[in-house]
Order: sequence, then C-alpha cells, then structure tokens
Amino acid sequence: MARGLVEGILARDRGLLARAISLVEAEGADGDELYRQVCSLRRDSPIVAFTGPPGVGKSTLVGAYIGYLRREGKTVAVAAVDPSSPLSGGAILGDRLRMVEHDGDEGVFIRSLASRGQAGGLSAALYRVADVLSAAAYDVVIVETVGSGQVDVAVADVADVKVVVGAPGLGDHVQAIKAGILEIADILVLNKADTPHAEQAFGQLEAMLKLRAKSARDVPVVATIATLKSGIPELAAAIGARLTVDKLTDRPARDRDRARKLLAQAAARAVMDHIAQERSAHLARICDEVATGRASFTAATAEVIGMIAKTVITAQGRT
Repeated sequence: MARGLVEGILARDRGLLARAISLVEAEGADGDELYRQVCSLRRDSPIVAFTGPPGVGKSTLVGAYIGYLRREGKTVAVAAVDPSSPLSGGAILGDRLRMVEHDGDEGVFIRSLASRGQAGGLSAALYRVADVLSAAAYDVVIVETVGSGQVDVAVADVADVKVVVGAPGLGDHVQAIKAGILEIADILVLNKADTPHAEQAFGQLEAMLKLRAKSARDVPVVATIATLKSGIPELAAAIGARLTVDKLTDRPARDRDRARKLLAQAAARAVMDHIAQERSAHLARICDEVATGRASFTAATAEVIGMIAKTVITAQGRT
C-alpha cells in the first residue's frame, strides 16, 4: 500500500495524495511506514506559514496569495488547520470555504486538518502532512494555523518563512501578537489596512520591532487589504526575498531538530498512555507517595521512567 501511495504523491494524484495524508494523520503502523518512505524522498518545496490571532483575515489573505502564485504559473498546496468539531473531532472546514475560488484548480491542493485541541493551533500531524506536500514537489506549500495568538509559535518548526498577520480594530491587537509569536516572524502583515486606526497600528508594529534584538529587527511590515487583493504583490515579494538560498540550505538541520521534537512528543504520549493503563502495585505505591508528600515529583518521575524502561526492555527480550 505505502509504495503505491508514494508513487501517487510523486505524481500529485489528488485522490492518492488525500489518502496518504489521511494515513499519516492517523499515526498507525501503515502511516508510520508511509512517512518513513516520504522522509527518504526529496522535499524541496518552500514552506510558508501564516499565523496570527483569530479574525485578522488569514484565510482570505492566503486565498489572495494563492491567486497571485497561480497567475505566476506556480502550483500550490495548502494545509489549513481548522478548529475541531466538538462532536466529531474533525475539521470544521472554515478555511476551505474562504478559499472556494480555487476549488477545481488542478494546480491547487487544499487540505483542512483538525486541531484536536493541540496547543499552538497545530494538529499533531501537521509536520508530517507538510512533508508529504513538500515531497509532492508543489512550487509552494502553505501552512495556515487556526489562530490561537501568543502560543501559536510551534509553526516555526515547520516553515521556511513565517508570516505573522495582525489587523487594527480587534481590541489590543498589539498585545495579541507581541510575545512569543512576534519573535518567530519573518514578515509582519497588517491586514484590513483600509479600516480605522490602521496607520496607528502600522506604527505600533514598527515600534515593537525596535524592541527586538538588533539582529532580528529587519522584519518587513506589509500593509494589505486581502478582500481587495491590495498589497499582495508586495507580500509575495517579501516572502520571495526571505526564501534565500541560505535559508533553504538550513533545512537539513531544521529537519533534524524537528525529528527530535517529534520523537519527544511521541515518547511523551507513549508514557502518558502507559501510565493511564498501568494498574501495577508498583505504580500505585509511587502515586500514593506523591499524593501524601512522602516522595517528590522529581524522584517519582525518575522512578516511573525507570519502571517503564524496564517494562519495554523486558518486552523486547520476549520478542
């Protein structure tokens, strides 16, 4: 199965590409094997991430940017992280609705992913999905986050260029984007630039940049009106300028760092699952000692990790 899907990815077969993404999202044995094969392929497509607080018009901006790229003859793939349905856990598909003008365009592939409550607005499988789309050799891969504000910084591990979007008239929009999310920005966009107080907001963003370290102050601020497609050529030029040869040659190191984080996340989930299912007297004793103050969390954590490691080693010995 995996081999046929890899061939489908390379051929950009839309049906097989969709199946491949579903498989790596599911994180089962088949998806794990498929992702292993994807990681052995060339993944040279530049990845551009759009993030920022809710309500700033990210999806409309992405739609306008896609239109610009298509007029330039470039193919585009999009992984848009939507809020999860509280009933099904699936993506609500709001981003797909705002990009409907690109439906039916064979040069555009759009996939909505459910955030499933993940911190940072990222679905647990977003890294792998971005790799699948990059392996399909689209000219540009776009990642759009659900928009959770200050914590939405994990996208820095995915993208070559990070576009942080803000807009005037959303309360304290400067507060909404300044902390961690400002630090990851390669480009700042002030969308809805035709609304009241836009000039003041633009000045505030530029002032915020001056508070950064000297080496990190050369972040362009681009004013756009996504609904009118105003400012999109300037945004595209800023993104192109950031996609330098040096940045793209850094990708092997970035991929290694990302693999380290993925392994840490997977290991943490495995430990959580193991502890939730473990019913041994040993674990019950550790929990009781923590609950009654007879053991510190640090010492108890070390003991639990040792207990799990011993269980894994014993299981491997039996196989």
